[in-house]
Amino acid sequence: MKFKRLADLELRGQRVFIRADLNVPQDASGAITDDTRIRASVPGIRMALEKGAAVMVTSHLGRPKEGVFDARDSLAPVAKRLAELLGREVKLVTDWTGGVEVKPGEVLLLENCRFNAGEKVDDEVLSRKIAALCDVYVNDAFGTAHRAEATTHGVARFAKVACAGPLMAAELDALTKALRDPKRPLVAIVAGSKVSTKLTILAALAKKVDRLIVGGGILNTFLLAKGYQVGKSLAEPGLLEESKRIMAATDVPLPADLVVAGEMSARARESVTGVNGVAADDMILDIGPKSVAALAKILGEAGTIVWNGPVGVFEIEQFARGTQAIAHAIADSKAYSIAGGGDTIAAINKFGVAGGIDYISTAGGAFLEFLEGKTLPAVAALEARA
Repeated sequence: MKFKRLADLELRGQRVFIRADLNVPQDASGAITDDTRIRASVPGIRMALEKGAAVMVTSHLGRPKEGVFDARDSLAPVAKRLAELLGREVKLVTDWTGGVEVKPGEVLLLENCRFNAGEKVDDEVLSRKIAALCDVYVNDAFGTAHRAEATTHGVARFAKVACAGPLMAAELDALTKALRDPKRPLVAIVAGSKVSTKLTILAALAKKVDRLIVGGGILNTFLLAKGYQVGKSLAEPGLLEESKRIMAATDVPLPADLVVAGEMSARARESVTGVNGVAADDMILDIGPKSVAALAKILGEAGTIVWNGPVGVFEIEQFARGTQAIAHAIADSKAYSIAGGGDTIAAINKFGVAGGIDYISTAGGAFLEFLEGKTLPAVAALEARA
């Protein structure tokens, strides 16, 4: 994968436009509840400033109606937090598509790009206006790379120079290493509530990986496909044939034992049963100790590991042991490991294994679409300009 990188460019005196991902969660009062994405954007902004550039940054926030300003989706709280992290003033600019005054060493935050009519449809007129604002366009928002919008795709087509920021470059380097030129065996863990939401990802990975570990509700459907009973567990009987095709395409190790309970709640009394012992009123909520040991051995022998999704209901303590053990097995493995997805990151943080994972992707949809093998429009635009 070939693309220009911000780190390699001479920027002194240049006007640099950075598309960041500052779409942070907020409470009812508008206060930021998690600034992870803002902190992740800081290295790219600092890099441009240190290289002597005049810096403009924008992002989407929420889902405003295009062409209409809505204070609830303003980047004002983000500007305040960004200023604190950078240790310098960050002015918020509205109505910026017609022109912006910014000097080298300054950083401006341009108001929510989705306030501009034409942003989401990748309008060419809007894209050209934005491209005219800068000498260098930087996409540092991998989390939006699967969307073809004016600030993620259109500007990259028309700017004088288009490049990837450090966050975007790191994501692409990690994913490419894990999926396009992996050290074998390549093991993928894909878990979630439904096969239907990840069917195309499972099918695509089945053609690439040496072993595909499934968990959560997805596992239940695979167990059904193999003829096992799953009680009242979440499953999708309509996708048994698809599950069989995936198992025929690659090695899908199924568990020897399971953790079951009569209900999914913190007060539930769990028990361990063999894969053949699930009763009609049981719910499968985690994998058992024998299964954990077998999977830990597979992960210990892997060359590359891709992880998306917890293998049990890890939010409830008595059903968290499987995910906790898998998380530690990945962290302890000598394999190159990459993990992504909101629940996966939550599990990584809960079990304190972040230091053992080689790369943790903060992206959601873009991470999954890359796993699926789809072309991401924003990445394709950067490659075309390389």
